[in-house]
Amino acid sequence: MSQSTPSEPSATLMVDLIISLDGYASAEGWPGWWGLEGPEYLAWLEEEGKKDVTLLMGATTYRVMSSMSDQASSDSSGFSEEEGASLTGLAAMPKIIFSSTVKEPLAWPNSELIPGDAVEAVRELKRTRTGTLSTLGSLSLCRSLLTAGLVDRYRLVIFPVITGKTGSERIFDGYPDVALELVDSRTFDGRSQLLEYIPRVIDGPPASRQP
Repeated sequence: MSQSTPSEPSATLMVDLIISLDGYASAEGWPGWWGLEGPEYLAWLEEEGKKDVTLLMGATTYRVMSSMSDQASSDSSGFSEEEGASLTGLAAMPKIIFSSTVKEPLAWPNSELIPGDAVEAVRELKRTRTGTLSTLGSLSLCRSLLTAGLVDRYRLVIFPVITGKTGSERIFDGYPDVALELVDSRTFDGRSQLLEYIPRVIDGPPASRQP
């Protein structure tokens, strides 16, 4: 009787973003989550942080988020209690930083540095790791991974605000055309909407079907 061959490791790659309704990642003068986080959303974030997730980010996000995480651990951080808990919780999560400018040793706990090509590195990580690889910020990294066809899930949490005057970090600029299959959705606190898709990069609008 033949024995079954153990399945190869295979990680799922998720692009995970929070956005305003008009597609910005942040806005000048606005607090984190545009000040619209609620108990349902925060409870969901806490549960997500307990899963087998490795965070992926570029150099800029690493520098900003590691500094904010350190700051949040102090008594006079200036962050709200919810923001502080979220930022300090990131220290315990495994993280991979793609950069040729960041140097070891890394001050942020549980961080791994990969200096080479991020797309090829993630391709190999998907093959050799398990669990979920999830982006944190890093808009150009997200765009590159999506364009390369590596993204298995594309998840947005849309906050109910339009930041046409103050918005910064436009998310979708430079994207290819992408078809999206909706696989999950929910509403947090009666105001923020989660949408999760399977993305598929396409050359352009599908050709019209002939009768």
